[in-house]
Parts: sequence; structure tokens; C-alpha cells
Amino acid sequence: MLWLLFFLVTAIHAELCQPGAENAFKVRLSIRTALGDKAYAWDTNEEYLFKAMVAFSMRKVPNREATEISHVLLCNVTQRVSFWFVVTDPSKNHTLPAVEVQSAIRMNKNRINNAFFLNDQTLEFLKIPSTLAPPMDPSVPIWIIIFGVIFCIIIVAIALLILSGIWQRRRKNKEPSEVDDAEDKCENMITIENGIPSDPLDMKGGHINDAFMTEDERLTPL
Repeated sequence: MLWLLFFLVTAIHAELCQPGAENAFKVRLSIRTALGDKAYAWDTNEEYLFKAMVAFSMRKVPNREATEISHVLLCNVTQRVSFWFVVTDPSKNHTLPAVEVQSAIRMNKNRINNAFFLNDQTLEFLKIPSTLAPPMDPSVPIWIIIFGVIFCIIIVAIALLILSGIWQRRRKNKEPSEVDDAEDKCENMITIENGIPSDPLDMKGGHINDAFMTEDERLTPL
């Protein structure tokens, strides 16, 4: 009687879990690709862990808290580590809707990946799209970073204005001294007319140099 019950249950499970069956999902693992020399063998213990992770994920779904490991069925397991699985509802003797299973797997994909030391590329649920990892919050708030950039720009602008003012002030102070030096050079210049050294017109004093006066101008009193 027990043997008959066992064969009956096995036959029912085989009918529920088969490639392409309703609510069935295919899984493909690339353990060697992911772990290289540290790759582990896929055996019944790994299958048990997979079932446990799927049952754990299903228990997160509302009204599926009673899901057990025995409710997860695997079939068509290959040496290259690919297989199909379904999640059954023992109370009604049928598989759970694919939408519920897909939602549970998507919500806990990272946990399943970590259990087998794999990722979305090396542990694939072929009919379940990969999920992106949640974005990491930066340790420093964005507004502080923006404020720091703006503050640095203001400081640099102020420094440039100060340096520009200093440079212009020095330039203005330098211009009068250059004019004075030019005038002093003009005063000290000596020209030679007919072999006689003579000073040019005294621009500051406003008088004419005697060297340029004619004989009549010398004799005629002013």
C-alpha cells in the first residue's frame, strides 16, 4: 500500500514538473564560470538548498506563509546544471501561479545568488528578468557635495578679484615713477652743436639755453 502511494505521489509530481509545463521555470547555473577552481559539485545537498531558498522566498508572499521545502519540485536536472522547478499548492494539488513565483524570486534574487556564491549572469531564471541591485546611498549627502563645490568656486573668484586689484594698484603706482624717470633723463641730456656741448630747452624752467642765442641777442639787453 505504501509503495502504491509512493508511486502515485511520484507520478503526480512528474506530471506537475516537466519542461514547458504551466507555471514551470527553467534555471541554469554556471558554477565553473563563476568560481573557477573553487567550483563546487551540484548534488542533492545543493538541490535541497535551492528548494529551501525558493520556499523561503515564497513565504515572503502574502497568503503563502505555509510554503514548505517539499512543495518545491525539481525535474530534468542535467550535469551542466540546468533544471526546471515548480512550486505546488498541496491543498489543491496544483502548481502556484507563475506570477506569484516570479514576484517572490525577483524580491529575493540577491539572497538566492549569495547562497550559491553566484550572480544574475551565472544563476539564471530564464523566464524571470534579472533585477538591478538597489542603488547605494552615498555616505555624504548630495546637498553637502553641491554646497562644497559652490563654496570653492566663490573662494576662488574672491581670490582672483583680490589678486587682480593688487596687480592694478601696483601698475598705477609704477606709472608715475616711470614718467618722472623719463623727465629726469630729458633734463640731463646734452646735445652738441658745432662741437660745443649745450643743454636743450629747459622744459620745466621755461628759459632758453644760452648756447642757442645769437650774437645780437646776447648784446641786446632784455
